[in-house]
Amino acid sequence: MLFDDPSPAAAKGDRLISADAINAAVWRACDTFRGVIDPTQYKDYILTFLFLKYLSDLWKDRENFYLDKYDETPDNSPRTQRALEQFERFRLPEECRYDYLYEQRNASNIGEMVDMALDHLEEANRLKLDGVFGDISFNSEKQLGPTRDRNRRVKNLIEDFKTIDLTPSHLESQDVIGDVYEFLIDRFASNAGKKAGEFYTPSSVSLLLARLMDPQPGSRISDPTCGSGSLLIKVGQQVGSRNFALYGQEINRSTFALARMNMFLHGFDDAVIRWGDTLNNPLLLENDRLMKFDIVVANPPFSLDKWGADVAATDRFARFHRGVPPKSKGDLAFISHMIETTYEGSGRVGVIVPHGVLFRGSSEGLIRRKLIEENLLEAVIGLPANLFFGTGIPTAILLFNRARTAAANTDVLFVDASQSYDDGRNQSTLKKKHIDQIVRLVATFRDEPQGTAGVVADKFAYRATLEEIRENDYNLNIPRYVDTFEEEEPIDIAATQQQIARLEGELAEAKKRMNQYLSELGF
Repeated sequence: MLFDDPSPAAAKGDRLISADAINAAVWRACDTFRGVIDPTQYKDYILTFLFLKYLSDLWKDRENFYLDKYDETPDNSPRTQRALEQFERFRLPEECRYDYLYEQRNASNIGEMVDMALDHLEEANRLKLDGVFGDISFNSEKQLGPTRDRNRRVKNLIEDFKTIDLTPSHLESQDVIGDVYEFLIDRFASNAGKKAGEFYTPSSVSLLLARLMDPQPGSRISDPTCGSGSLLIKVGQQVGSRNFALYGQEINRSTFALARMNMFLHGFDDAVIRWGDTLNNPLLLENDRLMKFDIVVANPPFSLDKWGADVAATDRFARFHRGVPPKSKGDLAFISHMIETTYEGSGRVGVIVPHGVLFRGSSEGLIRRKLIEENLLEAVIGLPANLFFGTGIPTAILLFNRARTAAANTDVLFVDASQSYDDGRNQSTLKKKHIDQIVRLVATFRDEPQGTAGVVADKFAYRATLEEIRENDYNLNIPRYVDTFEEEEPIDIAATQQQIARLEGELAEAKKRMNQYLSELGF
């Protein structure tokens, strides 16, 4: 819940609006931009306007609450206005409100007015929204066309949102708005393919990784490639209380803005999200050193080319002391950064990687060997192919744990969940039963530091010793450990020959009848 006070409308038994209803209405609003600009761009307009409409409806809802509480009217409400200024999460000047823009929707400079509203909204909430709307303009001729076309599109968008009621007291749940935002990001990613998929980790994968990390109250949680913030939010929601802190960094400017808005819509106003290149310019710092975290998660860009290998050897934070990954594959560079930003002796890392990270040689092989010999690697979980938007390649989750000691456990858990999926129209999905099964296996592995090595679950999970991994030359390719071979049923040659003879007889009889029919017809 964002607020403890019930709003008046909620107490009147109004029919509550579901997330599905809002999803459908907002998705219809996207028609204003379909075919005009690329989905990777119009998502910024739709999501930004959804954010503005939500703030306006929330502000109006809170204003009605205070008016009712203090028995005031809109024209005479000094106590209400004072309460709004003192107790609410944000400020909303009148010219920034949706109703004001709706009344001005026919203005010849409506695009400029929306831009001004966003500027004033940032200014009024600088600590929380500074820089969020810097790259979005509703008055851009390049993006939205000449003045006449631009005005028509902005007007249509404003009118589209008129029927979308985002008032918290009218919603089934206070989580609805955050869920709608996630829905839209999901839909934009799936419709735009790889280009948009870079900023979104599918919900089922985010949930699996969040549950595997098992964050505890008081945790500092970070995502150095946070995208729109969905994974970071999922991990925070696993804590079960508000006693945690979220941190993230994102290199893409517009995606950084989405993350800031996403945090706000989920009620995580204090989340710290930075804009910049994590590998070349980490911005989550304390006392000019890398900030440390209890949990670090990420879905970095797969096999990133030109990630900064040429300067990594002289990195001022010494993040790449185990070795410098190849310049065309930055996967282990991200992993190195993540491990170095966790608390020594207790920090944990969960990262999504392409399978090449498990077995590629050269410098990557040497880094992988050092990570294993340091007893940092806890588990390797193979995921199904076709889970991610824009790529069908199979991926894996690597879990690292800096709390592991040689005396307690040097084994590594391998899980082959490559067949644990349900087919969707565009991509596969991990269902709850699959997630539950994987989480149970990892939890049991952690609870049994002296467990017996070998098969944990037939054709699904294997507990490998450090010696076994050494014998495999530190290759983590999952089939080396999890045997998924299925023996084919033996073929009864005699029965098969009899069946073939029977079918050939039936075919000859069918041909005979066909020839009779053709003869009767004169052919």
